[in-house]
Amino acid sequence: MEIREALKTRRSIRAYEDRAVPRGVIEDLLDCARWSPSARNVQPWSFVVITDKEMLRQIAEIADYGKFIATAPACIAVLCEDGRYYVEDGSIVSYAILLAAWDHGLGTCWVAGDKKPYAPKIAALLGAPESMRLVSLIALGYPAQQPSVTKKPLDSLVHWEKW
Repeated sequence: MEIREALKTRRSIRAYEDRAVPRGVIEDLLDCARWSPSARNVQPWSFVVITDKEMLRQIAEIADYGKFIATAPACIAVLCEDGRYYVEDGSIVSYAILLAAWDHGLGTCWVAGDKKPYAPKIAALLGAPESMRLVSLIALGYPAQQPSVTKKPLDSLVHWEKW
C-alpha cells in the first residue's frame, strides 16, 4: 500500500472479526513503529501487547469510550518514560502503529490515555513501572466494519502566509 493511500483511507475501527492477529504481524507493526522519530532520539516508548480476553475485558471496563476493546483480538498499550516530550513521542509512535496495521489489513482504534484519569490505573494493571505514562491504547483486529467519514475541504483548513 502506498503511504498516501494509507493516510487517506485508514479509519477508526471499533468492531472486529473473531480471529486472532498473528504474533508475527504484531511484531512487525511494532518493529515499524520503533523507527518513529522522537525528540532528541530518546525513543521513550515501550509496548504492552494484550491478547488475553480477561485482561482486554478489564481494560475495556476501566477505559472511557473504549468498551469495544473487550471484543478486540488484541490491544497495544503505548507507554512512554515520563519526560518533556513523552506525549509527542508516544503520539507519533502510536500513529505509526495505526498506519502499519492498516497496511496489514488490520483495523485499529486509538483510545486516549495520557490525559484520562484512568491512565495510571491501566498502567498499574499492566505492571508498568511508575515512571511510565500511558499515552494510548490501540485496539487491533481484522475489521468487521468499514465506516465512511467525511472530511473538511482542504481549502477551509489551509491559510497561506497569514490566517
